[in-house]
Amino acid sequence: MSNDRIKSLLESLQREMQSTDLDAETRSMIEALDADIDDLLNPDTESSDNESVIEDAKLLEARFAAEHPVAERFIREIVETLGRIGV
Repeated sequence: MSNDRIKSLLESLQREMQSTDLDAETRSMIEALDADIDDLLNPDTESSDNESVIEDAKLLEARFAAEHPVAERFIREIVETLGRIGV
């Protein structure tokens, strides 16, 4: 269930970002986070460092705090859900 919730949040984040004007660096950070989380959730792949993924997500959350509150909420929920599943 938590994996499905994270995937749903990532999809919502991607939709939100498509309708938002973002710089290339931020878009790249989102894409990298998405890929890292997919690796974490896929038992068949060697996953990234869990702490690194969480730190990257928190950096994005802080980056979005003032200008992109909807995106910030999605990322905060992703971090919280990852924590609940033990990442």
